[in-house]
Amino acid sequence: MKLLRNSTVLVLLLGLVLLSAGCGSRTSQAPIPGQTNEETPTPSTSVPQTTDITVYYLKGTDKESYLVREVHQVEKTQAVAQAAVNELIKGNPVTPGAYRVLSQDTKVLGINIDQGLATVNFSSEVLGVNVGSAGEALGIASIVNTLTEFPTIQKVSFMVDGQVEKAIDWWGHVGLSEQPFSRNLTVVNEPLIWVTAPLAGQIITSTVDIKGNARVFEATVSFRLRDANGSVLAQGFANASEGAPGRGEFQGNLDFKPTGPGKGQIEVFEVSMKDGSDRNKVIIPVEWQ
Repeated sequence: MKLLRNSTVLVLLLGLVLLSAGCGSRTSQAPIPGQTNEETPTPSTSVPQTTDITVYYLKGTDKESYLVREVHQVEKTQAVAQAAVNELIKGNPVTPGAYRVLSQDTKVLGINIDQGLATVNFSSEVLGVNVGSAGEALGIASIVNTLTEFPTIQKVSFMVDGQVEKAIDWWGHVGLSEQPFSRNLTVVNEPLIWVTAPLAGQIITSTVDIKGNARVFEATVSFRLRDANGSVLAQGFANASEGAPGRGEFQGNLDFKPTGPGKGQIEVFEVSMKDGSDRNKVIIPVEWQ
């Protein structure tokens, strides 16, 4: 009887050992609510990368028509020149009163860049524009100025459906017999000042190069560096290559001695001849080590 009881206990113990071994041999288990199974990868959400491009749209007033310069963000691509022209076709101007001249159903069939010359091949829809002779000339300048923002492009010519002959009359009033076209900033009235260096968020050193383009009285462009508390750390001025009503490039520099890491802003502006106030100010946030 005692032997039977011991045998029963032994069988029960052996069963428990086998049950425990079976549980330990599992390779996966259902995830607990609110937790993630380490063996199951979680989907990642990718944020599209963007790049800045410069485009020129048209604007008209009661007195004149001209171009406005805007910086837009587009999805990053290797075909950045084509992306810039597509932004002229489908982008939304942010300057009040500015508008597109190219029809939205226009397609860019290709852009060939060779030794500084960009040849743009448009679909035939590009010819369906009716904006008068002044608008036609500005429309051409908007494309040319947009593409010549890229350092590899100095001149621009056009084709339609792969043919120069099909494009030669272009929009009727302004033909393409004098192409290729060169950059023309004299027809750009807004903004009066823009800055190409430094870039927003750039880490600057003790000498800061200031570059840009201006249409200001007596061609004088002023600039200063402020820290995060508003204190002026450095200031100076430069002369544009031409004064208003013309437009010219300017370049100058600021020298300052950083005492440690910091943030601030560079302000580029025109000083009012009337009251000495800042006019047409451009603000570029910067950092230093």
